[in-house]
Amino acid sequence: MKKWMFAIVWTLAILLVLGMAKDLIIKSAVESGTRIVTGLRLTIGMFRVGILRTLVDIKNLRILNPAGFKDKTMLDMPEIYVDYDLPAIFRGKVYLTEMRIDMKEFVVVRNEKGELNLDSLKVVQAQKSGGSPKAQTHGKAPEIQIDKLRLKIGKVVFKDYSRSGAPRITEYSVNIDEEYQNITDPYILASLIVVRALKNTSIASLTNFDLKGLSGSVSGILANAQKVTAQVTETAKAAATETVKEVQDTVSKTAGAVGGAFKDLFGSSK
Repeated sequence: MKKWMFAIVWTLAILLVLGMAKDLIIKSAVESGTRIVTGLRLTIGMFRVGILRTLVDIKNLRILNPAGFKDKTMLDMPEIYVDYDLPAIFRGKVYLTEMRIDMKEFVVVRNEKGELNLDSLKVVQAQKSGGSPKAQTHGKAPEIQIDKLRLKIGKVVFKDYSRSGAPRITEYSVNIDEEYQNITDPYILASLIVVRALKNTSIASLTNFDLKGLSGSVSGILANAQKVTAQVTETAKAAATETVKEVQDTVSKTAGAVGGAFKDLFGSSK
């Protein structure tokens, strides 16, 4: 009996150690991967990895502005949800069957010197130099595969400190909620977030930011997302039409049945 108890305790201890190691490995991968891809520091409020299920719940992740900017935060993401493949993580590849990014606010800042915080991102630097984002990176970016990405962006804020006095602040409620599939490059993911955040704002024209150039790298993903949306819309229309038809048929049948019942009860009115 003691041997069984010892075996159970030993097994639980091993599982606990493996669980802690798994948490540290995944958190380290998220932190280092984000820094390598964006070139910026970040903070995480809470990081929780599922014990029995391959789920990661990240709360209050913030990507910070570089030095020289008064505003501390560039991207404020209250929640990121990930369903991952554990064996791939141990092989050094980030394979996510599902990823959900809930971004509360994307803050674009032009400081007193006229510098734009967006220019500190690796994908933007690569676009300007005409090279690859990987060439701008110190360290190896993780291999990544995201089967399905759901991206939500609530608000985009532009703060302009380049003029004297108080900063000029413009807010855009973009309310983006879209799904994308098959993302295989972390730099494409970074570009996608920037493009979708700025696309429905006037920030690019106000700052002479080359949004069209950055959009070229994600045009295929954007096109696929639009097709999915169109399919969903057509399916919804078809379902609605079918539902109306079913209701009409039901009303007709019910009316016929009620008419027949009245005839049986009261006879013909002729």
